[in-house]
Amino acid sequence: MAAVLAGRTVGWRSAGLEAGQVTWRDVVASWPQPLETDRARVHDPDSVGVVITGPEETELSVVLFRGGWADVDFVASLDDAGSCPALDVASASDFEARLDQWVARVFGVCGDAH
Repeated sequence: MAAVLAGRTVGWRSAGLEAGQVTWRDVVASWPQPLETDRARVHDPDSVGVVITGPEETELSVVLFRGGWADVDFVASLDDAGSCPALDVASASDFEARLDQWVARVFGVCGDAH
């Protein structure tokens, strides 16, 4: 996921979106497991996540778990907020395609912003 996000950041910025720092969670860390922004501090990652923000307080939060699912929450407007279905993510390319759909759903721009 981190590579997918890195490949999208420039396009998102040109579309007026901002990606926050990527975070990782280590499965072997004691509870509550902290979110780390330094990948080197995570020995056995079980999730990676990011929050993308846009104009007028729009927001998309995506956390991909190594089990093949993601938590995807969004605020597109005061009257349009919720979660997107994200089960059975099969591969990096599958995740990339879904991320593009989620970004388009929330921000109304192409996921890769090209």
